[in-house]
Amino acid sequence: MNTDSSAAATQLTDPVDQTPGATAIGFDKSQHPNCSTVLWNNLQRNPDKPAVTGPAGSLTYTQLCAEASRWGNAFINFGLQRGERIAFFLDDTPVYPAAFFGAVRAGFVPVLLNTLTTPDLLQFFLADTGARIALCEAEFLDKFTEESTRDTALERIVIANSADTDPHTDNEQQQSDRDFIHAQPDTLECADTTPDDMAFWMYSSGSTGRPKGIVHLQHDMAYTQQSYAEHLLQLSADDVCFSIPKVFFAYGFGNAFTFPFSVGATTVLLPDRPEAGRILDTIEQFRPNVLFALPTLYTALCRTPGVEQRDLSSLRLSVSAAETLSEDIFTTWQSLTGLKVIEGLGSTEMLHIYLSNTREEQRPGSVGKVVPGYEAVLRDRDGHPVAKGEEGIMYVRGHSSAPCYWNRADKTADTMRDDWIYTGDRFEERDGFYYFLGRADDLIKVSGQWVWPLEVEKCLNEHPHVYECAVLAHQLPDRRMTLRAVVRLTGGQTGDAQQTRLLQDFVKQQLLPYKYPRLVEYVSEIPKTGTGKVDRQALIQSGHHSE
Repeated sequence: MNTDSSAAATQLTDPVDQTPGATAIGFDKSQHPNCSTVLWNNLQRNPDKPAVTGPAGSLTYTQLCAEASRWGNAFINFGLQRGERIAFFLDDTPVYPAAFFGAVRAGFVPVLLNTLTTPDLLQFFLADTGARIALCEAEFLDKFTEESTRDTALERIVIANSADTDPHTDNEQQQSDRDFIHAQPDTLECADTTPDDMAFWMYSSGSTGRPKGIVHLQHDMAYTQQSYAEHLLQLSADDVCFSIPKVFFAYGFGNAFTFPFSVGATTVLLPDRPEAGRILDTIEQFRPNVLFALPTLYTALCRTPGVEQRDLSSLRLSVSAAETLSEDIFTTWQSLTGLKVIEGLGSTEMLHIYLSNTREEQRPGSVGKVVPGYEAVLRDRDGHPVAKGEEGIMYVRGHSSAPCYWNRADKTADTMRDDWIYTGDRFEERDGFYYFLGRADDLIKVSGQWVWPLEVEKCLNEHPHVYECAVLAHQLPDRRMTLRAVVRLTGGQTGDAQQTRLLQDFVKQQLLPYKYPRLVEYVSEIPKTGTGKVDRQALIQSGHHSE
């Protein structure tokens, strides 16, 4: 494998050969040499149906393919070579699928970047990808500073969704998207890529050290469709999908692009911050029937004043991933919509969900069973399978797995173990259902006893005074370890010493006395990442500052 970030080589060695899971679902990798067919197949199937809609506008499949062709031709005209990376710093508008599918159809490699990225981290991404061209949302252009572009190969910044009234920039490095794709042909021949060519990248969240460039191949999108979507979602062309998590997040990418486009359905794209009020407005206006969210977002929706009066009747399916829903929120959402949230778990390395409950079979607190097409095993720290009923670290295998981290041979060797992905997540399995216990490296010793912070966090989230919380390991000045709970209370509750004793006693009674959090802090908001998860790194840093 070529790991020179300036190289345009696209051929990688896919470590996953034909697996029992792929055979079981009838997946033929050779039929998927270029992932743009996910979109283009709709020209024969339903060309005049809306492909995307939302506050930023609507496009039919014919219009979206035409726009994608203009983007692909513009990238070719710019002089990109096969396999070169294109940095995508975009919000969720119709420009995103148009530029993405145009790029991959032409044989280039979009890199989907978190738009909350700092200039320092953006510089790392641009340098690591070797990108000569970047697409940037107009409102995020201030992120492309002298600092963030220094020592990179960047030659051109294409500004997406700039207002028609915006003056043409005098900066030769910058160009509006209208000018960039102006007069480009609205048809585009598909590049002669292979199933194992690079298709696109995403970056890990970087919770420990620098984020890692996660490479995905041309056949990976089709595998998530044929495994998870066909067996769990069972979408049709009549569906309207709304993913609150952003497209740059692997979960949101599958929800908004792969699954609806694969069957000719419609996707609702919501730009800007996914605040609860805006989400509810969008549901009422655009009437999606399939909703994808995260536990933090379901919590925000359920606790929005007046939510009982909102019209959520269009929904027929609600999906959640990444973290486990509290029983309270699961029940509240069901009372609001009549729907049980379908919970699952996936990863960027696997591209989407590989463990999931189903509409027919659910276990509260569980992330579900292995999705058809995937295999999972629990192993001990030495890599040996654990006995049935014992806790273990999960390894997962399937044809959507990333073959490597870009330029990170050390991390690749640690995670991509032969054709298995080492997830680093601890689980226990009961009757085929998997229960997430935390990260393998999260176990800490408090007063001589081992404790999982996540277990305590789940317990506190069930208390009626707790809106949401996060529980973290915390090192005291004398180097002893303890638990620190950061709590957002429900309305009307006061974060005082009496409240702290109440919460600590609740944990002692529900779990074991030594598991209670010694430190309890109260906040008005718990910080979130761009994907809607609790930003644990920010909380860890705030803990350091408060000592």
